[in-house]
Amino acid sequence: MTGAVKGRRIDWSGIFLYLFLTLFGLLMLAPLVYMISTAFKPTSELFLFPPRFFVNNPTLVNFRDLLLITGTTSVPFSRFIFNSMLVSVCIVGFGILISAMAAYPLAKHKMPFRDGIFNLIVLAIMFSPMVVQIPQYLLISKIGLVNTYWAMILPYLAAPVGMFLMTQFLRQIPDALLEAARIDGANEWKVFWVVIMPMLKPAIATFALFSFISAWNDPYPAMVYTTDQDMKSLPLAIQTISGGYGVVARVGTLAAASLLMIIPTIIVFIVTQRMVLQTMAHSGLKE
Repeated sequence: MTGAVKGRRIDWSGIFLYLFLTLFGLLMLAPLVYMISTAFKPTSELFLFPPRFFVNNPTLVNFRDLLLITGTTSVPFSRFIFNSMLVSVCIVGFGILISAMAAYPLAKHKMPFRDGIFNLIVLAIMFSPMVVQIPQYLLISKIGLVNTYWAMILPYLAAPVGMFLMTQFLRQIPDALLEAARIDGANEWKVFWVVIMPMLKPAIATFALFSFISAWNDPYPAMVYTTDQDMKSLPLAIQTISGGYGVVARVGTLAAASLLMIIPTIIVFIVTQRMVLQTMAHSGLKE
C-alpha cells in the first residue's frame, strides 16, 4: 500500500514549473493580443482612458482606412504587400538553393581549400551586415539595378548562416548513403536532388524561417535601393504611416498594418516549426 501511494505522489515541482512557463508564455503573448485587439477597435475605443485591453465592438474600419491612406497617392497599399511578398519569397527560395549547392561540396567532397572556404563563411557570420552596405550599394548602382526587384534580392542570396547550417547538417549524413546512390548509377546532380535535398528538409525549414522573417521585416533594401514609390516595401510603408502627420489618429490603422505584416511570419512559423525543432534536437543522422 505504501509503495502504491508513493507511486501516485504528486510532482509539485513539475506542476509549478508548468504553471510558471504557462504564465510566462501568456505574458509574452500579451503585446500580440493587444495589437490584434487594437486593429479591430473603433475610434471611440482607441482613445478611452483608462485604455481597454480587449475590443468591445470590433470593426474593420481600420483596415478600410489603411487602404484609403495610400489610396490618395498613385500606389495602393496592396502594391507594398506584393513587393514585400515577392522579394521575401525570392530571397528564401534562391537562398535555399544557393546555400544547399554550396554546402554539399563543402561537406561531402574533397575539394581544394575546403576548410579555408568554410572558415571564410564562419568569419562572414561574425561581421555586421552594415559593414558591406556601402560596397553593396555601389555595386548595385554600377550595374544599373537601382529601382528593380533584383536590387532588393541579389545582395541577400549568399547567406553565410544558411551555408553554415546546411554544411554542419550534411556532415552528419553517412557517406555510405551517397556511395550507395552512386553505385546505383546516380550522377552528382541526381544525388543532390534525390538524396541530399530531402534529407536537408529540417535545415532548409530552419533557414527558410529565419530568412523569411529577416527579409519580410527589413525596410532597408526598399529604402536604399529604390526611389520609385511603387517599389517600396510593406515595412517602409508602415514606417511612413507611423511617422507622418496625424500619427495619433492613425493608431488603429497602424495596428491593422502591423497585423497584416505579422500574419505571414506566423504562418511560416506554424508550417516549419516541427522541422525546426527536429533540426535543433537531432542535427541530422548519426554515423
